[in-house]
Amino acid sequence: MNIPENLKFTKDHEWVKVEGNTAIVGITDFAQSELGDIVFVEIETEDEELEKEEVFGTIEAVKTVSDLYMPVSGKVVEVNEELESKPELVNKEPYDGGWMIKIEMNNPDQVSELLSASQYKELIS
Repeated sequence: MNIPENLKFTKDHEWVKVEGNTAIVGITDFAQSELGDIVFVEIETEDEELEKEEVFGTIEAVKTVSDLYMPVSGKVVEVNEELESKPELVNKEPYDGGWMIKIEMNNPDQVSELLSASQYKELIS
């Protein structure tokens, strides 16, 4: 199971990469493996201000549909358009090409409330 040390994680299996005041968000390798083959990613919250833990989109796999949750509060400033035609990137590259949104954070201090890689490992083991 790939759990990069440089990322932060949520209990809902989203990962967060912080670059300045921007948070890049996707779902973890563990989450994509539990979901199975991803067939559709729907995110219609671009340019919206959302609070931490609000739903920013949904991800559909062959067997199930799951909500995607904001790890921090802020404005969704970019959506990974490539996922419209290639949702399988979430399975193949969960931490690279399979990223989902970029958030302009309202409160960067919320990042400290997220799980470290070792804490996330404990959660899923």
